[in-house]
Amino acid sequence: MLQVRSQLLATCKQFARSLTKRSAHMERKVKVNDLEINIVESGKGDKSVLLMPGALGSAWTDFKPQIEQLPKLLPNYTVIAWDPPGYGKSIPPKRQWGLDFFHNDASCALDLMKALNRPKFSIIGWSDGGITGLIAAGRYIDNIEKLIIWGAGAYLVPEEVEAFKNIRDVSKWSARMREPMEKVYGVDRFAELWGEWVDAATAFYTKRNGDFCKGEVEQIKAPTFILHGKKDPMIAAEHIPYLRERIKGVRYHEFPEGKHNIHLRYAEEFNKLVADFLLQK
Repeated sequence: MLQVRSQLLATCKQFARSLTKRSAHMERKVKVNDLEINIVESGKGDKSVLLMPGALGSAWTDFKPQIEQLPKLLPNYTVIAWDPPGYGKSIPPKRQWGLDFFHNDASCALDLMKALNRPKFSIIGWSDGGITGLIAAGRYIDNIEKLIIWGAGAYLVPEEVEAFKNIRDVSKWSARMREPMEKVYGVDRFAELWGEWVDAATAFYTKRNGDFCKGEVEQIKAPTFILHGKKDPMIAAEHIPYLRERIKGVRYHEFPEGKHNIHLRYAEEFNKLVADFLLQK
């Protein structure tokens, strides 16, 4: 009898741990216009923050430490990470490119948050997600409460175009960088999709003089926090002073040894900085 009770207690504890783990976040698809957008939600606060991933990125590939840790630091927030249209589990549709793909993502992000009945929200945007965040904050002034970005600029310079071309061949990437994306898209489709992204990004340089969102940057009113890895090889150093000069009252923090993925490499410190900024009145 004692053994049965012990086994029953162990089973109950295991179930409780499993339930707690599952309730820590919820992944689902949300109907946004004619799209099915995949999101991961964690936390239960009334305020909202949207995590915007980088190129080809998704909620889990780009923001696992934030999904798991930020709700503890931000008890009054619901943290939402999305897979942009054509990325991750937000497929179909096939990813659409052109010179408006950043702007289309910004518009879709706003429609997503409206569909969730969270029309006022903050943005945490990395790399491409940072560009999308700049556009959203400049275009939808009444909706964006705070903006946090890193690894992003408002335009392209020639050396960045060359850097993109140099990393076009994903077979030359390290396995650590390549394999997470291959698990999401498959080996062949990832290589194809990355080539499409390189072509789409460099088209801004040849067709728009490199301009991603210079006009939107000038319109930003939301309190903004720029974080930067001093050794980031993906963006030119000039982007930081450019943004700091044009966004009023911007807060800035630098990781001296940081590269492009400071939110992953220094997750605990990064998350604390982000949480402090969001909680600041």
